[in-house]
Amino acid sequence: MSGNLAVGRARWSLMALFALFGIVGTSWMTRLPSIRDALGVSSAQLGLILIVGAVGALFAVVSTGAIVSRFGSRSTLVAATALNLVALLLVAWGTAAGSVGIFAVGAFLNGVSGALMNVPINLNGALVEQQVGRAILPHFHAAFSIGAGAGALVGAAFSAAHIHISVQLVIVTVAVAVARALTIGPATVFAPERRAGATTTPGVSPADLEHDLAESPAGGATEPAVSGAVVDAADGAAGAEASRAAAGAASAGATGGSDGGSTARGARDTAQKPPRRGAGMRSALSAWREPRTILIGLVLLASSLSEGSAGNWLSIAMVDGFEVREAVGAMAYGTFVGAMTVFRFAGTGLIDRFGRVTVLRASGVSALVGLLLFGLAPQIWLAWFGIVLWGCGAALANPIAIAAASDDPLRSPARVSVVTSFSSFAQLTAPPVLGLLADEIGGRYALLTICAAMVLSLALAGQVKPLPREARTLVPERA
Repeated sequence: MSGNLAVGRARWSLMALFALFGIVGTSWMTRLPSIRDALGVSSAQLGLILIVGAVGALFAVVSTGAIVSRFGSRSTLVAATALNLVALLLVAWGTAAGSVGIFAVGAFLNGVSGALMNVPINLNGALVEQQVGRAILPHFHAAFSIGAGAGALVGAAFSAAHIHISVQLVIVTVAVAVARALTIGPATVFAPERRAGATTTPGVSPADLEHDLAESPAGGATEPAVSGAVVDAADGAAGAEASRAAAGAASAGATGGSDGGSTARGARDTAQKPPRRGAGMRSALSAWREPRTILIGLVLLASSLSEGSAGNWLSIAMVDGFEVREAVGAMAYGTFVGAMTVFRFAGTGLIDRFGRVTVLRASGVSALVGLLLFGLAPQIWLAWFGIVLWGCGAALANPIAIAAASDDPLRSPARVSVVTSFSSFAQLTAPPVLGLLADEIGGRYALLTICAAMVLSLALAGQVKPLPREARTLVPERA
């Protein structure tokens, strides 16, 4: 398969996985009013129940970087797909039986499977972006938004047809699981564990290798395969580090005068030595000590509060705040994800032209104004306009943060895992807090508290500035 064809297949397959992620999650989250009624709980109690899913996500995401490094993206995605199928079937059972306990178990497993899915698809999206050589990661998140919008329409259609949420869950979950099984293979063709054992075509010059290591406009670097760099694929990303080390050394050997031959031989020797066991776990843990990674995580936390709170509470806030039907609340969330989708497709050009920092700051202002309009508007049409601004503001913060965490390809699995942990923490804390506030002051006013997160994002926007090339780990650290 040619390189361009492989990149194209990987790109579209990943877009499909992102879209399916949005469909399966949003289709039932937009029917939270029905779930609340089926379980016989209040908004505050539902918020406490939903926290179980966030606990599952947090439980999984802190170790997902090491899991991906050890077992690889493809195996992790297969396991996540199977677990998600079981989880949502339990959620369906719980709503059909009116059992909070069964629902909570399903929600916990859904959180675990979501974390196991989220890290590898974002990691592979960043790797494909590096292959393309320009910012396309927002396109993948736009695909998620398209899926979320489609999921909102699915939820609205099932609601309008008065079909029980449990029936909807079974139909959608099984269909999504089948579609995922068909797309995981081509989506992970550039995953570290699949490229680790690859060899380049004979005749590739050191100059070509040096060019491959150059910084791309997207803020990443392509990952070449090196002749003779056969490494242990079982160690996933750690194996890919050895391949890249050989590439850098071979390039240095071409410009190193009389020492060039010995340098290149040293590169081959290094590449042929498999990385030590446990290197992936140590790399994953060390990322928690990096100030820039932690601050990017806080940016993603703010983004997740903005986007996730809309997914959890926008439909309920519309239903309770303006006394409209559930289908109207679902359409309001569909408007939110529609705005995100349009801006995510348009945003790649904005990022390339103005840079991550400027775009992130503009996004924060848009989300802040939109939230204020939605929470304070006396009329529904003005609140709806606020939803559009809110969606536009929420569109690019998440992919920008993920891209910033992926600047160094060798450390990206660990760093993406760390920053997505902050997203899981947002999911852990927001549902119960917003649920309690919604019972006391109403859903619209409760969502105004997310404005504080937007201020945090504005303050930390400078942290997403691309790493300079000399700050990237072109040679892996020895375990």
